[in-house]
Amino acid sequence: MSQLSPVLKQATPVVATRGEGLHLFDAAGRRYLDFTSGVGVTSTGHCHPRVVEAVREQAGRLIHGQYTTVLHDPLLTLTERLGEVLPPGLDSLFYATAGTEAVEAALRLARHATGRPNVIVFEGSFHGRTMGAAALTTAGTRFRAGIGPVMPGVAVAPFPDAFRLGLSLGLSEEEAVEHALRGLDQVLATASAPAETAAMFVEPVLGEGGYVPAPAGFLAGLRERADRHGILLVVDEIQTGFGRTGRFWAHRHHDGVVPDILITAKGLASGFPLSAIAAPTELMRRAWPGSQGGTYGGNPVACAAALATLDVIRDERLVDNAAEQGRRLLDGLRAVAAAAPGVADVRGPGLMIGNEFCHPDGSPDPDAARRAQQTAADLGLLLLICGVHLNVVRMIPALVVTAEQIDEALALWSKAVAASAAQQ
Repeated sequence: MSQLSPVLKQATPVVATRGEGLHLFDAAGRRYLDFTSGVGVTSTGHCHPRVVEAVREQAGRLIHGQYTTVLHDPLLTLTERLGEVLPPGLDSLFYATAGTEAVEAALRLARHATGRPNVIVFEGSFHGRTMGAAALTTAGTRFRAGIGPVMPGVAVAPFPDAFRLGLSLGLSEEEAVEHALRGLDQVLATASAPAETAAMFVEPVLGEGGYVPAPAGFLAGLRERADRHGILLVVDEIQTGFGRTGRFWAHRHHDGVVPDILITAKGLASGFPLSAIAAPTELMRRAWPGSQGGTYGGNPVACAAALATLDVIRDERLVDNAAEQGRRLLDGLRAVAAAAPGVADVRGPGLMIGNEFCHPDGSPDPDAARRAQQTAADLGLLLLICGVHLNVVRMIPALVVTAEQIDEALALWSKAVAASAAQQ
């Protein structure tokens, strides 16, 4: 009898048989409140009726149209519609399936366009598990251990984790940004000369690295250095994009910062595999012939799902909802943390919030995080772990979440945290 790889470890014991909105159901009919949304994928909730209808209709017309062989209407329409929400000037798109594949495409483009070999990433970054993307990933050794040597030409600069830098060095948020930018300048002076640096890849909010938002001023500092040295700024919005943080793109929390290349995936198609990179046409045409392609990129059914997702986000004002419900969730989680010494920090914009568990001395406490996450699952609230030390419990519900569902999740989380503390 065949089985799933034993290396795959499930975060919860649930075997889901159906999903509806914020809920998953198992074979016994038990309802679970899903605050994972498939790691930020089901942005419009499970099986949103408009997405389901769009998929059914498209599947009855054309399931696969390989887009370097033939074009199709969903692909062309999606490209036009994305132009309405993309940053100004990013008017050329390449489609793939997974986020890691889009990262690889952005890496290829950056090297082709600049003729430079090196890339700078930031501590705690996660850009994927394929070989190039894994080389850009520093969110934990587990993502790249045992496959080395990884791709060369990658330098790592500090990320301004204000919470950690506050604990270790007593820095304020503003000082943390200055510290990180000085560290970047040091990397450019010692490890990757500007004339050899093709791009800087950055997440506006670290994902697997612990749900750490880039503080004000950091992305602007990257933009200034990129412009000064002719380096491309690549913003990885795979997990943060499509309204997740209360703005359509998370980098829009940083006024005046526009990336040279934007990467998107996850919430783009409400559960269907679709990713993309966007760049100015002048930049995109500098990719070498044959460097962009793929069997399933821009799949018609996935494109139809993405079009329906855009409609739902617009018509149901889900970006505004993410901001409003995110504030409610953040306030509630901070109230829980105030009564739970083990939760040392609660942070994040919109519906992308991390709860960091620490020992009294400030060192990471992954055991407490795991106990709370598992206890929450037993109570009916599904959550995930992240962070370099696996000590952050993340909350990332679908953008359709209601105030009542936020309050239900907060009640369950409060019980889980209390039960976890009692088990120590």
